Amino acid sequence: MKVGRSLSQIALACALGAGLAACSSSGSPAASSSTASSSPPASSASASAATGGAAVQKITANWTAFFDAKTPTATRISLLQNGPTFASIIKAQAGSGLAATATAKVTKVVVTSPTQAKVTYSILVGGQPALAGQSGVAVYEGGIWKVGVASFCGLLNLEFAGNTSSLPAACKTAG
Repeated sequence: MKVGRSLSQIALACALGAGLAACSSSGSPAASSSTASSSPPASSASASAATGGAAVQKITANWTAFFDAKTPTATRISLLQNGPTFASIIKAQAGSGLAATATAKVTKVVVTSPTQAKVTYSILVGGQPALAGQSGVAVYEGGIWKVGVASFCGLLNLEFAGNTSSLPAACKTAG
């Protein structure tokens, strides 16, 4: 398979199956294992949920869930910053065959403030690394650590091969 086509399929898989955050330089929160599909997103209004080890665990769990095809679409939308804005894209892409085999593996989380964290992750397709060592951003919004919209839009940018005119308006204003 050609590299360009592979990247496009990976981007599509990320966008459809788990969300857009995984393939850009400004990705977001992590999610958990296959149990994430039956669990609601981790949340807490307490300060401890936004910092330290508890935050790292929640970010990792949410990031993993966001990229797990078994996680219900509504839950994935709730794990994306400004998720309702991208609901139609996430729903439309959820049916992709490649999306069903895409997952994310978080390797490092650094909480940089009570509302933001840097995430290092890899996108796996069929259990094999497709995009390794990616950088992303998690944001703490509404008591939940979420995949940052800039990360999601970065993935869409990859999917559309840099054609920014194909990006949703919300991506054009995202930071």
